[in-house]
Amino acid sequence: MGARGLGMGNATHGLVYEWGLLNNVASIGLLTEASGAAAYHINSQLPHANRMAFAVNCPLKMGVVAASVFRFGDDLYNEQLISTGFANKFGNTSLGLKANYIQYQAQGFGTHTTMSIDLGGITQLTPVITIAASISNLTQSNLRVEDKKEILPTRLTAGLTFRLSEKVIAATELEKEITHTTNWRTGLEYNLKEKFFARTGFNLNPTSGFFGLGARKKLLQVDYAVQLNSLTGASHQASVTYRLSGKKV
Repeated sequence: MGARGLGMGNATHGLVYEWGLLNNVASIGLLTEASGAAAYHINSQLPHANRMAFAVNCPLKMGVVAASVFRFGDDLYNEQLISTGFANKFGNTSLGLKANYIQYQAQGFGTHTTMSIDLGGITQLTPVITIAASISNLTQSNLRVEDKKEILPTRLTAGLTFRLSEKVIAATELEKEITHTTNWRTGLEYNLKEKFFARTGFNLNPTSGFFGLGARKKLLQVDYAVQLNSLTGASHQASVTYRLSGKKV
């Protein structure tokens, strides 16, 4: 979630922004302002597969804490995810840990819940290059459904982010889910003017194209992104972020 990241093809692991908890938890350790964010995602061909999320970030004297709520689906089938995380910066590296409470609900099959842990890291190698990596479901958590264990996906992601200039950021990353083929994502963000942004991205497995726009005025930022996929058509996401400038607890 987060339309800025979606516009860049979800190549977000090296980005430092307010949706880090739902991408790479380590990146929240580099935030310097308290913030709140909301996002909504719709799919033109899958009207029952909409998503929404809210996130808050709070820098402390040592580290940053964050919390988020995510929902997918409708009354027939839906998923809820409540997450909380902490990350701290050590020199040029930030490490983060996230705990998730996950709920699956399907009409006729009841409600099933579980917990999982994610781990992430991000290091600024040079003023230009940042390397990042994470693992989701580190605990190999599973759901018990009718005396059967359904193991949740475990994903390994690693990527590089390049600040090519004050106006241009490029990112590329690989994601491997244990039972699926590797997904390659890449994205680009261009600062048109001080307050306006244009973004684009591309994915393989599945093949998807992305485009996004953003605008920032003082403490408020609004972003929009569209994803184009041959299987599911076009999907759209809008997000809004409000920052409390310089506020720490």
